[in-house]
Amino acid sequence: MKIIVIGATGTVGKAVVEQLGLRHEIVAVGSSSGQYQADIGDIAQVRALFEQIGKVDAVVVAAGKLAFAPLGEFTPEQFRVGLDSKLMGQVNVAQVAQDFLNDGGSITLTSGIVADQPIRNGASATMVNAAVEGYARGAAIELPRGLRINVVSPTLLTESLDSYGPFFRGFETAPASRVALAYSRSVEGAQTGQVYKVW
Repeated sequence: MKIIVIGATGTVGKAVVEQLGLRHEIVAVGSSSGQYQADIGDIAQVRALFEQIGKVDAVVVAAGKLAFAPLGEFTPEQFRVGLDSKLMGQVNVAQVAQDFLNDGGSITLTSGIVADQPIRNGASATMVNAAVEGYARGAAIELPRGLRINVVSPTLLTESLDSYGPFFRGFETAPASRVALAYSRSVEGAQTGQVYKVW
């Protein structure tokens, strides 16, 4: 299969590329690195990206920004970070990808454990991740030509413990290599409308 991985140079993206690259052709996309670059928050850039790459069998999105702050201090601009990037960025990819995926192709998006297990300073992250999952469930029943869509919801990555550990006291971590298996399950499996939780 020919698979686009958006966010290919991030911690999750690298593990996904390593896992799926064992068996498939990978097209690596980043915001400022990779074979191609695009800001997924801008649907025009997403459309131009797919037009350059052409037909593919699957697309994985392991990208999207979020803001964290105490609830009482959250500004509309901070809420927009997650809404524009992690939510609408992934929705943009899924919407455009429908025209470029071969029959039976798949879309895999990324949410996170805070969709179900909120943390302090993470109201926006909980909102955005839950919305990503809701979009995928809704889209799954309407996608044409046997196209599939799923979401991977990872816990805190073991590799990210030093950076984000203080926000996730008491949470078990998962190595990126184990998280990558869920993306493989989504891309290479047969299910749709699923949220694969790697907790």
